[in-house]
Amino acid sequence: MDFTLPQELLDYLKELDAFIEAEIKPLEEQDDNIRFFDHRREWARTDFDNDGLPRHEWEELMREAKRRADKAGHLRFAMDPKFGGKGGSNLWMTVIREYMAAKGLGLHYDQQSEHSIVANNPFAKMFDDFGTPEQREEFIQGMFDGTRRITFGLTEPHHGSDATHMETRAVRETRDGVEGWLINGEKMWTTGMHVATHCALFARTTGEDGAARGITCFLVPADDPGVKVEQYLWTFNMPTDHPRVSFTNVWVPDSAIFGPIDNGLPLAQSFVHENRIRQAAGSLGSAVYCIEESVRYARLRQPFGEELSRNQAIQFPLVELATQCEMLRLLIRKTAWEMDQMTHPEVEKRISDKVSMCNYWANRLCCEAADRAIQVHGGIGYSRHKPFEHIYRHHRRYRITEGTEEIQMRKVGAFLFGYLGPKRKEFAELTYDDVDYRKQSQIRPRSGWQAIDTTRPEAL
Repeated sequence: MDFTLPQELLDYLKELDAFIEAEIKPLEEQDDNIRFFDHRREWARTDFDNDGLPRHEWEELMREAKRRADKAGHLRFAMDPKFGGKGGSNLWMTVIREYMAAKGLGLHYDQQSEHSIVANNPFAKMFDDFGTPEQREEFIQGMFDGTRRITFGLTEPHHGSDATHMETRAVRETRDGVEGWLINGEKMWTTGMHVATHCALFARTTGEDGAARGITCFLVPADDPGVKVEQYLWTFNMPTDHPRVSFTNVWVPDSAIFGPIDNGLPLAQSFVHENRIRQAAGSLGSAVYCIEESVRYARLRQPFGEELSRNQAIQFPLVELATQCEMLRLLIRKTAWEMDQMTHPEVEKRISDKVSMCNYWANRLCCEAADRAIQVHGGIGYSRHKPFEHIYRHHRRYRITEGTEEIQMRKVGAFLFGYLGPKRKEFAELTYDDVDYRKQSQIRPRSGWQAIDTTRPEAL
């Protein structure tokens, strides 16, 4: 067992540092682009007179950064070499994500908009795993050159965490001799719809409400006459690109089916697992940034004639947060390494609970670290001249998106108690009579119950 990061990875982090200094920092500073990251950031990014959407200048700046990163060979790092990538593993991506986030706000990595010079882009992986040859050819390269932009249509106004009760329906319909589907429904939080070319839209095609099977994913052109943005929802974390979208009599051919028919939910699982582990690493990095900035400030600040950091009221909360970061880092990297040893279906069956542990705890930890940083810094911490309010607002949404922390804790509980995962068979075969209550400990049982003999593995 060796916890040392490989030298090759450490060298790559230095390579990224050099690229950021040579290409990204100058771009960030030219033409007053720093306004997107300093105290003006929310106002610079948000077009308040246009439904609160991201300003064109802000999105173009991120695209230029991605173009430079792609030219330098970094943007597609996690992609298979056949698509111009380097085959970066989940483990390497978690290390990179934490490292980038720990640098603080900047054009190198902006989690508010899921922007990074080392792209996550789970859609590309999804197309590689589930797309037809024609879909892979069209969409994977298209996502990198900007000609294809895909949004995710799963959540609905009346159905959030439980996608199996979605009301969007797709029924068979042939037009001009071409087999296809007629789709009607409505989706919420279809992030990026204002610039999307397609929506990966999930709809029930067979089965009853509540059934996991019978849901299919379709690649619906965003410019179809039946696709309409009904409302852009303004959020705690601006700008907004999260609309409610209606789909009225939208027809698509069979070639628009993405993945297996009637079994589309595994695509969503594929999307969330890689997103969750890498998002967890980003949240960890942001938490580390908040802690380290608080430590520096507390050492320099001298109220009442001595360093603020000498007060245990300052030390102990930061000590607890730092301790959690150390433990979480090990779990994230171990889980990412395990993910690299198995296929997506195996991840879902064997370690989906560990992915959820990493994600929900990291997102909560980051919010706590940002809040503590505000408190340690006092008035200046509460101002927009420090980045902590921005970090808090962004990461607070992660406790809801990608699966609420309650849903993820529910997944962990299902694995822990054997309703899902590796323990399922064990608990399915276990009966009440298998537990030997006759052997008692020194603890006096209550209400006629006898203590479990914990020396017997089957009793646990």
